[in-house]
Amino acid sequence: MTSTASPHGGGPRPRAFPFAAVVGHEDAKLALRLAALDPLLGGVLLRGQKGSAKTTLARGLAAELDDAPFVELPLGATEDRVVGSLDTRAALAGGEISFQPGLLAAADGGVLYVDEINLLADHLVDVLLDVSVSGENLVERDGVSHRHPARFVLIGSMNPEEGELRPQLLDRFGLCVDVAASLDAATRVEAVRRRLTFDDGQGVDIDHVSDAWSPDATPSAALGDEILDAAAHLALAVGAEGLRADLTLCRAARALASGESRSTVHTDDLRRVAPLVLAHRSRHNPFDPPVVPPDELEQAISETLDPRDDDNSPEEGDDVHRDADSAEGNRDSGTRRPMAIGAERRPPTSPQARAEPSRRGRTIGDRPAGPNDPIAVVPTVRSLAGRPAGASLDRGDLRTATRERHRDRTVVLCVDVSGSMGAEQRAAAASGTVLGLLTGAYEQRHSVALVTFGGDGAAVVLSPTRSVEVARNRLGTLATGGETPLARGLHTALDVAQQTIAQGHDALLVALTDGRATGSTDALDRALDAAAAIARSSVDALVLDCETGSARLGLAARLADAMGARYIDVRDLDPVRITHSIADAREGQRPD
Repeated sequence: MTSTASPHGGGPRPRAFPFAAVVGHEDAKLALRLAALDPLLGGVLLRGQKGSAKTTLARGLAAELDDAPFVELPLGATEDRVVGSLDTRAALAGGEISFQPGLLAAADGGVLYVDEINLLADHLVDVLLDVSVSGENLVERDGVSHRHPARFVLIGSMNPEEGELRPQLLDRFGLCVDVAASLDAATRVEAVRRRLTFDDGQGVDIDHVSDAWSPDATPSAALGDEILDAAAHLALAVGAEGLRADLTLCRAARALASGESRSTVHTDDLRRVAPLVLAHRSRHNPFDPPVVPPDELEQAISETLDPRDDDNSPEEGDDVHRDADSAEGNRDSGTRRPMAIGAERRPPTSPQARAEPSRRGRTIGDRPAGPNDPIAVVPTVRSLAGRPAGASLDRGDLRTATRERHRDRTVVLCVDVSGSMGAEQRAAAASGTVLGLLTGAYEQRHSVALVTFGGDGAAVVLSPTRSVEVARNRLGTLATGGETPLARGLHTALDVAQQTIAQGHDALLVALTDGRATGSTDALDRALDAAAAIARSSVDALVLDCETGSARLGLAARLADAMGARYIDVRDLDPVRITHSIADAREGQRPD
């Protein structure tokens, strides 16, 4: 295979490892080929650990499609770089407004690959999914409308440990596959052997690989009523919402039959594509697993598609009909879960954060430029259009962009897990609060971190994360006991908060404590000094007083005063109440 020109104009691209030579990953290969045959399926999401051949598969697919363009979208790409922009050079030279294509245009006829798509801005993921299905990119900006073809296979990959996609975006991916490196030694040896052979410049021997796929086939296989009926019952069996699952099942089964040069779709085609289509479509809130466990999915498929005899051929009268009420009952009792605490709390972004005259962020309009504002060329050219030749230009004629800038927020929860009274209740409340905060902040893409202190020091139990799955795995059972090194806990939490601020995020430090500090005679003084350091920082703070008993010392209130923080009494340690209190504090302003 020879090198081909890069769509970025950077010279020939390197040889791609042959798609068919990738060892294993048969489900991923099938999903990618189905999406290439029928773009209406939407994108393919590859979920898996690093080094599991996700990028190799994406590059290999482009090479298999007659060396089609392969465009990799960087996470830092701006919206203009992705969808295209107006040519400012042409506007400056002659006042002519023209369109400058972006990455979507470069990917036309090929593959657009986004690694770590779960970390890409949500509005860009929306654009990619829309265009991948429609095959056209429509840009309307600054009074100019431009449309161009952009038909490509969208492939997104992600490591689930770095956070999941929002359910709304996850559902819009047509196909989803979990990709993992094989645990079989012989399989791994064969994969390494083929890769080393390829890297040495030799051809990879794949003659023994059975591959009857037709990449140029047209998805035209006939869909009978029994297939439509079976697809509907499969979607109901896993609790999929809307009709997207039903449509995708039918399209994927038809593409499979067509790719294998068959004229009729069989029930077995549905069985083969169902895991790719349905595994990610039963999630209704972030506490649900991102994909259905394989055994549960296989059970739903078997109960829906298995005939009364062993013949899977539709000509023999597959019994795919199931009672709709029964399917609804299975869905309601087996796959849906109640909405978790805080899930409906969506703190609004302030108007200043939504639209600010900044050099960064998404352009949403323009306004007259101030003395220190950057000049937006195209809006300025447009505002001058039609003026008499030779007319003077003053500062009031210049325009600057109004941008929408999203700032991520991180809540750093600092919790006392020492051996003092109520330690186990505090630990349980901390776990419930972290999960509740992540649920409530899920759509805003906010993060939560957890710092605990007890015994000899403090520890970052959970680094800032947006992933409920990661939090649930890390929290487990928090160990309690020992002294109460409150000062260390506050200093550690402050360090975490300041690191997030340095990365351009907002931070809220929340201390769940009764204010007691032990371990030395000056432990309380050192804790108050740490609180004063938080007050001097740019970190917003909240103290949740969990002191119990009739004789209250009021140390947490004293700590809040030294910290310049808001103060709330939460002695009942109800995670729901704590979650709501933190969400309310996150909406408010730092007290003077």
